[in-house]
Amino acid sequence: MSAPVSLPSLGIVGAGAFGRFMARHLVPHFDLVLADPRADLDAIAGRLGARAGTLDEAAAAGITILAVPVQAIGEVAHALATRLPAGALVLDVGSVKVKPARLLAEALPETVDIVCTHPLFGPQSAADTIAGRKITLCPVRGDRADGVARFCGDVLGLKVIEATPADHDRELAYVQGVTHLIGKTLLTMALDDFDQTTVSYDLLRRAVGYIADDSADLFRAIELENPFAPEARRAFFDAVRQVESVLEDAEHRPGEAAP
Repeated sequence: MSAPVSLPSLGIVGAGAFGRFMARHLVPHFDLVLADPRADLDAIAGRLGARAGTLDEAAAAGITILAVPVQAIGEVAHALATRLPAGALVLDVGSVKVKPARLLAEALPETVDIVCTHPLFGPQSAADTIAGRKITLCPVRGDRADGVARFCGDVLGLKVIEATPADHDRELAYVQGVTHLIGKTLLTMALDDFDQTTVSYDLLRRAVGYIADDSADLFRAIELENPFAPEARRAFFDAVRQVESVLEDAEHRPGEAAP
């Protein structure tokens, strides 16, 4: 009998919704250790086929992914700084990139490589498969980004996009910031499941459903941690006011059609 194949080690810090989602797709390819202070970590790791471990064990793996809220990146990076071996690779999976890239570069030793990433999908939008989904890579330090890109593309079947942290955040302020702003608004309205629906309405409710289970931390990160989000919000609210103004003008001029 041939000896079992030894898998490379990988640590994930954070066993929230996205950390668990990511672990399910990575556990076939790595000896995966999951670190999180929550009390039920053993049960979570067991269901995923991973090992429950400590922050030290996740750092010692050599490849460590931070699946924590953007607001916690600085704290976790400082906690990892003295635990990571020379030559380690650290990645994050947050929805913004300028702030995490800066915090990781400031906190981690020069001997540690850094690649910031943003999977442009999640547990709801990619519940069926991640094949063909997009992921953005932002190289920060070292020359490991090409290897990460090959793994994401060749092994996981993802479409890889490379960008600077600033270019990422500038685009995602609209792509994600505006869509989540609309979705949060419609969730607050509590749209009904009417009988007489159009295709457009059904698609809108489906889009809102993709973010319905997102955490408050994620929404705040998208809207408050992206330096370009205020500009996108202003553009959105300006457009809403313009449309509202057109309708109000038409109401006061009932004989004229709205432009």
